[in-house]
Order: sequence, then C-alpha cells, then structure tokens
Amino acid sequence: MEGITVHPRFKDSPHFKDFWEKGNGKLLIDFSGAEVSFKDFDQFSHYFYHVDETGDEVVKDVYWVKKFKEASADIEHYIRNGVSEKDNIPESVKKLFGQTQQIPEWLDYNLLKSGVELCMRSNLDSLISLRDYCLIGGYDYAYLNKPLTATEALKKGAVKRLSETLDFWVNVTRYDALEVHAKGYEFAIKTRLIHSYARLSIKKYYKQWDTENWGEPINSWDMMATYIGFSLVFLHSLQKLGNTFSKEEEDGIFHLWKYVGYLLGIPERLLPDNKKQATEYFYLWTSMQPPSDKDSILLAHSLLNESLENPILKYKFQRTNLRYLHICCTWFLLDDEVCKRLQIPDVPNRNLFPKTKILINKIYDKIVSRDARIKKGNKDQMKVLKDYLEITKNSNFH
Repeated sequence: MEGITVHPRFKDSPHFKDFWEKGNGKLLIDFSGAEVSFKDFDQFSHYFYHVDETGDEVVKDVYWVKKFKEASADIEHYIRNGVSEKDNIPESVKKLFGQTQQIPEWLDYNLLKSGVELCMRSNLDSLISLRDYCLIGGYDYAYLNKPLTATEALKKGAVKRLSETLDFWVNVTRYDALEVHAKGYEFAIKTRLIHSYARLSIKKYYKQWDTENWGEPINSWDMMATYIGFSLVFLHSLQKLGNTFSKEEEDGIFHLWKYVGYLLGIPERLLPDNKKQATEYFYLWTSMQPPSDKDSILLAHSLLNESLENPILKYKFQRTNLRYLHICCTWFLLDDEVCKRLQIPDVPNRNLFPKTKILINKIYDKIVSRDARIKKGNKDQMKVLKDYLEITKNSNFH
C-alpha cells in the first residue's frame, strides 16, 4: 500500500521475545545456525501488501465471466493439456501457465526426490508434525488467520479443512508429482486460484478487512510464512519426535517447497534455500504478528475436537483417546506459552506418548531400511488420506 511505512511493530512484545529468546524460536536458531536481526526488514516488509496479481487476473477473466462449473472445466483443460501463445484465451491465463510450464533453471530433480522421500519415510510423524505443530502453531499468529475468519472457514468444520490440507500435502509430496500436468502440479495451480478467489471475495464482500494492520488478504509475506511451516517448522518437528535426516534430505525439503511456492506464485525472493535462511526470514515476519486472539482459540479448539467429530474411528473411546494423543503432541511440540494462549487443555502424563514415540523411532531407524520405510510411509499416508476423502465427500461435512 502506497504511503504506509511498515515497521516490526511487535518486536518488543513479550510474546515475540519469549518465542525467540526462550521458546521454539530459540530452538530454531540453534537448529539452523541463523543470525537474526532487523537489518533486512525493509527488503521483505513491502510483501505484506503484495499479492499474486497474475492469479487474481485469471480469476477475474475466467471465474467471474463464466459459471463456476464451466470456469473450473476450462482450468482443468489448461492444466491437463497446457497453454501456448497461439491459444485464443485470456492473456492472464497465458501468463500464469507460461510461468508454471517454464521449469526454472535452479530446479534440481535429485533434491526434489530427496525431499519427497523424507516426507514419505517419516510416515505418520509427518502428519503429526503438520497438524500438532505447523497447523495449530500457526493459529497463534492472529493476523495470519484473518482470511480464515473472513471466509467463514470455521463453518466448514475442521474435518473438511484438515482433509483439504492433507489432500494438498500428500499430492505434492509424491514421486514426480510436480511434473507439468501431473497431480501435484494440478493441486498447486488449483490452490493458487483458490487463494486468488478467496482474496478477491474478501476485498469485495468483507468490509471489515483492515488492510493497514493485517496486510492484503493472503499476501505474499504470509504465504512465505505458511510455506516455511511446511519446510523449516516441519523439519524441526520431525527432529523433536526423534527422527533423523541427512543433509541431502534436509536440503530436499527446502527445494521441494521452494518449487511448490514458485508454482503458487510466491516471489522467488521469499523462498528460502535452507534452514538458516528460513529462520532469518521467519524471524522478520513474526515481528508483524500479534499473539492469539479469540478467533485463534476457536480455530485451535475446532482442530482439537476434530478427532471427536471424525467418524473414521468407530467408537467414542477411540476418538477420545486420539484427541488426548494429539493434545499430548501439541504440548510437547509447541511452547507452553503458546498452548496457554490457545487454551489447549492440560492433560495427565502428557509427555508419555511423545517420549515413547522418540524411543520407537530410534529403534525403528536402526532395524528397518530406508527404502522399506519410504514404501510403508507412502502406503500409510495414502490410507489416511483415503479415509478422510471418503468421509468428507458426504455433503454434511461441507
């Protein structure tokens, strides 16, 4: 936004200092060797008001001039068959597909493969990390969640939201998924347009949107933070749960999400190559975010109670136990202060399950080969996704 000076407004706040001096932020600095400061703040701050204009133009030129079903069919066709300069289609569509069909020079297929294999071989720990650290931890950043409130995502229910996140994550983290026209590529393009559709709808209909304080809806800087969740925070969580990974796998995770981010229209400047960069970028972004508010607490509790609502497990005692295990992992993975702000219930013996998991992971690491773990992880993750998709296809979960 013209004329607005952005500054690290929460850098002296207790929640920011606690996180970076005593909490997970300090652990991230130790984990990554990052050198955090505000010297580069101005190089990033303008992205608070920057959005994917190409995606927005496609939505205006396709979704806003046709019926939704027709527009979706057109986009499906472009994803499957590609787009060329000769096609008689809107310029915005040519621009978006021109970018996403162009393989960047920096793309390294061996690193992509290493990142994908770590996601699969970490099996259910990957899903625990995404849910109980990345997703619920993200709810502590109040401004980041404003688009969810504005689009009434809470009304959709946590089962549906979790199913959609899982569907996206699994489909972009399989072998060759990001090849042009492949399934992961399709998910990246569709997710990009969903973001644009949501952003334009918020700007059109949600009059309470406070751009000056909250930034543009689904802005590029917030997108960067979200994808650092899928790389840096995800890796840190795996480590906390007793998983080990090679340098190549670690670099592979960052490379994988750098390419997904590229397909989603996030500026390359915001896509870190390694954990040191990611931590330094994340530090600057968190200085713009206040701690949990009432919407954060609602989102967190909706996610916690998802286990009780979800009919994948047949019996009530199984669902209650699953909720308890997720609460244990949330307390173990997040800072106590964050859990208290989000009003995560305290439960007895909350370290027992995570500590047992660490022990099992260490044994499993020694006795089962890497290839066998990749194969089993892929199978188990696909099973969880299949179960979620099965229950959410019914309209009562919409």
